[in-house]
Amino acid sequence: MEITTRRLIRTGIAAERRELADLLDALPAAAWDAPTLCAGWRVREVAAHMSMGFRHSLPRTVAELVKARGSIHRMTDRCARRDAAAFPERQLASFLRDNAEHPWTPPVGGITSALGHDVVHGLDITVALGLDRRVPEARVRPLLESLTPRGVKFFGADLDGVELRSDDLDWSFGTGAPVYGTAQDLLLVAFGRKLPPGRLRGERSGRFVAA
Repeated sequence: MEITTRRLIRTGIAAERRELADLLDALPAAAWDAPTLCAGWRVREVAAHMSMGFRHSLPRTVAELVKARGSIHRMTDRCARRDAAAFPERQLASFLRDNAEHPWTPPVGGITSALGHDVVHGLDITVALGLDRRVPEARVRPLLESLTPRGVKFFGADLDGVELRSDDLDWSFGTGAPVYGTAQDLLLVAFGRKLPPGRLRGERSGRFVAA
């Protein structure tokens, strides 16, 4: 990856974290207990999970993974629930703001995956709450362009026989019956999320809509 591209992604990560921290600070108290697109997690669990990489050292993360018998999903779920109960809302928001420049990256995917982690979890919150927040194209496009069948499968998205087609960007992914939506909504679909009704169009769009 070119140095310029890496710098732009780092800039996007920092901006995303600061903007989400501001958004979280502005939420009414009741919204913190509202469900998100991340199945089983409220806003507070998603916020806690987003800062886990800043707060946990590598040895601690490995220890948590051992406790979870090697399951990343089990580990992250337990840690998110524990940390959501341990920290007040304002502190969960400040973790993002104070670590806007933190170099953390997920175990796989590097800096682009770090951007995806922040963008997708931010959308988990805002879409579920019905907030009209549009993530800038400069942050969404590299995530769309980095999608692979293997990555989509990891996140549990079933795109067999479907082509995702963006309404607002020149982008598509997959083959089959077209499903239309905004680029950021289709990004959520590729990350295995079920969206609220009315956000997608197409013969097979119902597959990706929450019941």
